[in-house]
Amino acid sequence: MKDDRLYLIHISECIERIEKYIGEGGEKAFMDSGLVQDAVIRNLQTLAESATRISEELQEKHLEVDWFKIRGFRNVLVHDYLGMDMKRVWNIIENDLPRLKTAVEKML
Repeated sequence: MKDDRLYLIHISECIERIEKYIGEGGEKAFMDSGLVQDAVIRNLQTLAESATRISEELQEKHLEVDWFKIRGFRNVLVHDYLGMDMKRVWNIIENDLPRLKTAVEKML
């Protein structure tokens, strides 16, 4: 659990940075700025990498998090960066990150 806590903190910090980069501008700020997109995607990669390192024990205790989906998205981010669909990324930011943030806060 000691390592898991470190990875959970890392995930939480990545989510906070993503929220900061997007700021009040929301989807428009994200879609209109390659700089914001790059920063967000980098943090999503880091977040997903940390999630892949969470122990199976903790993953099994927290089935509200789709760990498999996070690992899969990490692979897309790392291996298909040039083909990244920014609408898909935005949907993840808008729909999945808030739930992940809540779950991680409870785990911490």
